[in-house]
Amino acid sequence: MELLIIAGIILALLFNFVNGLNDAANSIATVIATKVLTPLQAVGLAAFFNMVGPLLFTTAIAKTIGKGIVDPSVLTPFILVTGLVGSVFWVFFCSHFGVPVSSSHSLIGGLIGAGIGAAGFYAVVWPTWETIALFIELGLMGAVVGAVLFGTFACFCGDKKPIYFGLGAMIGFAITIPLMMLLGVIEIKGILAVIIFIVISPTLGFISAYAFAALIMRYLSHASTPRRMNYYFRKLQIVSASFHAIGHGSNDAQNAMGIITAILVAGGLLTEFEVPLWVIITSCGAISLGTLLGGWKVIDKLANRITRITPYQGFSASTSGGLVLSAMTILGIPVSTTHAMSGAIMGVGTTQGSAAVRWGVVREIIIAWIITIPAAAIVSYIFFSLASLVP
Repeated sequence: MELLIIAGIILALLFNFVNGLNDAANSIATVIATKVLTPLQAVGLAAFFNMVGPLLFTTAIAKTIGKGIVDPSVLTPFILVTGLVGSVFWVFFCSHFGVPVSSSHSLIGGLIGAGIGAAGFYAVVWPTWETIALFIELGLMGAVVGAVLFGTFACFCGDKKPIYFGLGAMIGFAITIPLMMLLGVIEIKGILAVIIFIVISPTLGFISAYAFAALIMRYLSHASTPRRMNYYFRKLQIVSASFHAIGHGSNDAQNAMGIITAILVAGGLLTEFEVPLWVIITSCGAISLGTLLGGWKVIDKLANRITRITPYQGFSASTSGGLVLSAMTILGIPVSTTHAMSGAIMGVGTTQGSAAVRWGVVREIIIAWIITIPAAAIVSYIFFSLASLVP
């Protein structure tokens, strides 16, 4: 049992390491794309602020990972270890091929696969029907209001394309659900929160980054020359990239914290789910080390292949992505930093027209988002089944 617990802790830290390896692109893609910092400088900056992030926020996400995905009563060190194997394999596989996937969702998929292998589908903490019904009701209400407002505004501006009603519906939905959660109207947690925020987090990143960049274009482009704007925003980009790295560390570093604490509880070394300080520090160190080494293929895809980024756009994207991550961390929802940042980069690119975004690359990224949880779950389920055969 002791060896299994030690192996689980090592695997959890390895997971955070590959998390930083893949997600290094999130906070530094824009400063590399605009050549504000060299790749090594940017990775060093991200590594430092990844360490700072978890120390500034609560450990709510760690509790979601450790208690809100699979029923704690069925968790054992063996289940947690096999779940980690599936998630680490998937993240490392995608990092090798330069695919920016969600490390958080890989871990969640791994836990689900191992949990189902051990105790069936009832091991997963599914939402109640009442919560699902209220979510659908609020989501539809937000979508309708957003479609009417956005579509009417587009028609008033002389553009009557039906696509704006659809965009308005998505925007209304993405804003309504987090707002209702903040107001306490609905409590969404566990697997339901993870699934719906696959859509909401990149949408919020897209909306906020688009609005931010558009406002800068409208009110600052006439007040200063492009050269002067670039000078100031190149400096501001360092601040925004640091802010985004704090959000990345505060959200994603808690993945390993939740797993390690769950292993300690399942192994009888802790009596209640409270994250020890040494777990916080080692988890932060692991993700920072991964970021320091850098996932260069993923960085290239986000920095150069989605769209061409200028300094003010890079500032808008990093700031917006950081705001989304901070808000989700406060809510205790383990969202994908990859999703938030990819949506933000798409948003700033769209301010130059839809043709400015390479939608073929975006399609590849979205496909990876969709298959991550089931793929990691399948790998973990297979590994659990094979490991269970060993006497």
